[in-house]
Amino acid sequence: MGSWLSGPRAAIEDAGADLGYRGEQLGLPEEGPGSIARPGRRLGALAVDWGLCLLIAYSLIADSYHSAAQVWAPLVLFALMVLTLGTVGFTPGKRLFGLRVVALDTGRVQPLRALLRTVLFFLAIPPLVWDRDGRGLHDRLAGTVEIRS
Repeated sequence: MGSWLSGPRAAIEDAGADLGYRGEQLGLPEEGPGSIARPGRRLGALAVDWGLCLLIAYSLIADSYHSAAQVWAPLVLFALMVLTLGTVGFTPGKRLFGLRVVALDTGRVQPLRALLRTVLFFLAIPPLVWDRDGRGLHDRLAGTVEIRS
């Protein structure tokens, strides 16, 4: 018998339902390369990307970098994510943490799909709404999944 700390997944499994592992419905492996990226790696990659964007924004602004960097950093991050996801499938932070974004149907993220995913990501609600496979709403709507490379 699980407690409330075990979460809803444990409660459903205690009731006899087998949910499988994350990514099973998508045909992805349970562990290793090609498996669904875990939240800790994803947050670490986002922190690295955000830090790089702040460094770029601070270096572009000489006088008052505090107020101006707050405007420039999100725009730099937005451009970085769209350009790198749409061309190579990862950002510098994702590369450092061994992650990659792929399209479910073709395996490669096209620039328009990367743009849609990034716009939805910046709405802040889609990354906070996850399905049972661990994909955010922004990934579901763009038809992408973030995997380990």
